[in-house]
Amino acid sequence: MIRARDGNGYAQRALEQLIPPLISEQVIVVSGLARGVDSLGHRVTLKSGGRSIGVIGTGLDQVYPGENRRLQTYMAEHELVISEYGLGAVGKPHHFVERNRIIAGLVQALLVVQAKSRSGSLITANLALQNNRNVLALPGRVDDPLSVGCNELILAGAKPVLTAIHVLEELPELAVKTGKPI
Repeated sequence: MIRARDGNGYAQRALEQLIPPLISEQVIVVSGLARGVDSLGHRVTLKSGGRSIGVIGTGLDQVYPGENRRLQTYMAEHELVISEYGLGAVGKPHHFVERNRIIAGLVQALLVVQAKSRSGSLITANLALQNNRNVLALPGRVDDPLSVGCNELILAGAKPVLTAIHVLEELPELAVKTGKPI
């Protein structure tokens, strides 16, 4: 699950609709603990009783953005927060691009919820494709700058997601594990 830094009500409504059915199938949500849709995805997951992994672009003893201090602290204590940077490492712009490659490597399917035409979310989607991961995108309004990237991904072949079933269809290991046809 990835993001646009500036989420809006559409992203929140979509995640509140999509995540609970995924959690009921024991899907683990991986995201970057960033501002906006990343942190919203983690919060909705935790509120739904799910498991979440946060991948950060700083040392484990650092919090960026500061507004996520409580969330990151909670996840470090009860979920999983990982970083490839040593203690004391502050966030540098290239760290967040590098973090995205870890997210792309951890997931089976990558869902882009919102993305501007040039965004870290699209970098992560490209990395996921390079790692033979499924890329999915939440379609949005054609006049919404936060939907341009998702709509472009769909145009380029990403699977559009309208319901949680569309995500579950991209997780073949889940079908084997649960024995449920998806």
